[in-house]
Amino acid sequence: MKRFQVIGLAVCVTALLVAGCEEQKAEKAPVIRPVRAIQVSDATGLTKRWFPGRAKATQELDLSFRVSGPLIKRHVNVGSEVKKGAVIAQIDTATFRAEADQAKASLARAKANYKNAAVQLKRQRVLTEKGHQSEAALDRHIALESESKATVAAREAALKRTRLNLAYTTLKAPFAGVIVKTYAENFQDVRPKQPIVRLIDNSRIEMIVDIPENFISLAPSVKEAIVVFDAFPDIEVAATVKEIGTEASETTRTFPVTLIMDQPKNAKILPGMAGKATGKDGAAAAQMAESAVVVPETAIFTKENPQNTYVWVVNDNKTVATRPIKTGELTDHGIQVQDGVKPGEWIVTAGVNYLREGQQVRLLEE
Repeated sequence: MKRFQVIGLAVCVTALLVAGCEEQKAEKAPVIRPVRAIQVSDATGLTKRWFPGRAKATQELDLSFRVSGPLIKRHVNVGSEVKKGAVIAQIDTATFRAEADQAKASLARAKANYKNAAVQLKRQRVLTEKGHQSEAALDRHIALESESKATVAAREAALKRTRLNLAYTTLKAPFAGVIVKTYAENFQDVRPKQPIVRLIDNSRIEMIVDIPENFISLAPSVKEAIVVFDAFPDIEVAATVKEIGTEASETTRTFPVTLIMDQPKNAKILPGMAGKATGKDGAAAAQMAESAVVVPETAIFTKENPQNTYVWVVNDNKTVATRPIKTGELTDHGIQVQDGVKPGEWIVTAGVNYLREGQQVRLLEE
């Protein structure tokens, strides 16, 4: 019996030792924290890389009437090129002309009544001054004259409204362009704001490209770009930067940059065509990169002394280290770092307050 007790005790001790060793091993296993980081880029990234995009018209609009009625004539078809002010479609004007004529007649009657009320008021003033008429009678004529005057103003407004409605029966092009789609046919009853045709201005073309956040700080210095469309791979189109987005996509972490360009002489770029773009003005971007690098605000933190600022730099062995930096101005895309980081280094951009010196990390981009 004692022999079995000794064996059982030995088994228990062994199990406890094994469990303790396993727990000790588990405690020693390093915790690898996933972090979001960006690589500090140099200006050549905008001139050596091509960014995909798609062409779009500078102006595109679905044209519609402001009034309802039967569509008696649509003057354009798909592919029709129109000038600014050209007539696109026409609604039957009979009802609107009748309303305008009626409003005109009502205004004429209102003006006649006002003229008569003004004459009567003038006569009553004379009679009242001579004592042949009471003040109460004069007040009634003053009220009648004011009422008839207000009626004239109301009739004038009604006539103006009917004339506007009559003008709205003619749909005109607000800018020169080409018709790319039709929605309504002749003799169809249309409603206000119902699309009739789609008009685009393709005299100039835009392209929206998505720039990664580690390059977006250099985008303002790139004034010109080169665009190549898949349909015309041998033609380089000169473009300029029209707009730089200030909000990154939640999924891709890229910023939209809009380029604008004239139609090339030896090709016709249509909205929807796919292409790619790259920066042209590398010298200006390089000069900006030498003076300051821009990093997200979330990458910068302070310690005991709020005057000193730092970032977490990811080393080659995937550990993090604090790096003191010198900050500059606040821009639309982050804070300028004038000293402390170099192009090619990776810095943590989120969760900087939860890291410790030398901690091993895993980049979420990986």
